[in-house]
Amino acid sequence: MNKYIKMAAGVVTLAIVASCTKLDQNLNSTLTSQQTANALGAAFVLQNAYNDVGNPYSDPGNVFALEEVTADECLIPTRAGDWDDNGKWRALHQHNWSVDGVDIFLNMFNALNKITFDATNVLTPDFKATKEQIAEARFIRAIALYQIFDLWGQFPFRPPADNLLNAPKVYRGDSAVQFIISELNAVIPDLSAGNTISQANVDAANFLLMRLYLNHGAFVNRQSPTFSDADMQKVITLGNAIINSGKYGYSSNFFDNFNPSNSTSKEIIFASPNTAGVVTNNTGIHNMWWSTSHYNQYFSHYGSQGGWNGFSTVADFYNSFGVTVPMTRTPNDTLIDPRIGGRYYKGATDQSGIRPGILIGQQYDEKGNKLTDRKNNLLIFDPNIAPDLKENGANLELTGYRIAKYVPDFSNNGKNYNGTAGNWCVLFRYPDVVLMVAEAMMRQAAPNNAGALALVNSLRAARGTTAMTSMILNDATNVYAPNTLLAERGREMYWESVRRTDLIRFGMFLKPWAYKSASGDVKNLLYPIPTASLAANPNLKQNDGY
Repeated sequence: MNKYIKMAAGVVTLAIVASCTKLDQNLNSTLTSQQTANALGAAFVLQNAYNDVGNPYSDPGNVFALEEVTADECLIPTRAGDWDDNGKWRALHQHNWSVDGVDIFLNMFNALNKITFDATNVLTPDFKATKEQIAEARFIRAIALYQIFDLWGQFPFRPPADNLLNAPKVYRGDSAVQFIISELNAVIPDLSAGNTISQANVDAANFLLMRLYLNHGAFVNRQSPTFSDADMQKVITLGNAIINSGKYGYSSNFFDNFNPSNSTSKEIIFASPNTAGVVTNNTGIHNMWWSTSHYNQYFSHYGSQGGWNGFSTVADFYNSFGVTVPMTRTPNDTLIDPRIGGRYYKGATDQSGIRPGILIGQQYDEKGNKLTDRKNNLLIFDPNIAPDLKENGANLELTGYRIAKYVPDFSNNGKNYNGTAGNWCVLFRYPDVVLMVAEAMMRQAAPNNAGALALVNSLRAARGTTAMTSMILNDATNVYAPNTLLAERGREMYWESVRRTDLIRFGMFLKPWAYKSASGDVKNLLYPIPTASLAANPNLKQNDGY
């Protein structure tokens, strides 16, 4: 149960102002910072910071777009007049964006910086926050600082109670990494052992430290990442502590980690909560299935609930699971990695026909009837996307395999399908710990490839798929090569907003992949600082090449 009640900050602020009858609300009067602090309290301001986290990670048009659409697992074809948006989706996948040509750059730069601002607010002396509240706020802020630095290579930072008329200091390079590491190490002793997965907790802080140490060399030099043995040993030590704690394990069904009851998943280390049926306690997680499903995909016995027919994936990614033929819905399918999906899933298939995972070929309703598109063609998802990502033919609604990793919420007679789903947004998950440890073992000064393979095969065994007999870090000529650790991270972590970061760390982000030729332009390893942000803070510097 979440310790705090999640609510829309604007609505609650109005409610507080309306109910505080002892506040003198004279015409043209203003509240002092102390009066504001007394009226709101540290718990409220901390909850506001928690609430900020959900939307950037729940909606695929936000951080997801910058991490996945620019990578090898996701793309969004323009379908006649749909999904053109001034070409921004094509620009992201094909790596030909401009400074202000993609509105997501500014939207996410602002949204992530809002998290840091609201979290820092908790530290303002007037709020008299406890050590625990301060530690939680600094953890939330560390998540945002990490993400800003990952995407833009720099982040602005303002201490609590700083003069808002002064431009915030900006951290870059190694000093940025070390600052976030110091923040996390400082708060760990003050985080309560009883904190749940929806709150800042010690394991989540150590998880984020693992990411920082693993990516340290790539963050300092994205074009030619290096990996110090000291950093790799930190990853291994922190990861083994989580693995050996006995607190986490693997779910019996991969998609249980993303279903409407995933708050009980034994794999989740940190997540942003949602409350089924409550609009103000929801971060838009339903967009994870609305964005990809076809207009005519719905649970027909509840009435039409079509999707937006946009976000797709490619056959090359599907094939990286080691398959040579499409799934046939026969017993032979049990030989294929279950993470690829295509199996019956109670609560979804019986309600809509959807079989979570990668949706390929003919789609069906909950009664087994074949679905059609809006032109009455059979709804057969086709891997043959137009080379320029512009669809205009008869099959324009059908191209691109789709992914339904989050299992749609059909509870409350289908009313929670749109806008009030109960699925929690997963940010940190236990299998990522295992994969990070395996990678660090392969990158350490004395590589332990056998130990790494054993860890990965233990994960694969839990997923019900066959063991790999050998594994390399990556194939520099083929991002989709299946017998690599990079491919295993793709099979486990697909569409969880980490792929771009992985590709940069593995030296693959500028390589060619489906529907993207080799970029060769190192500027694309960082996103451009939006012009409006540069104007607002002279301490920010535009990234090289823009």
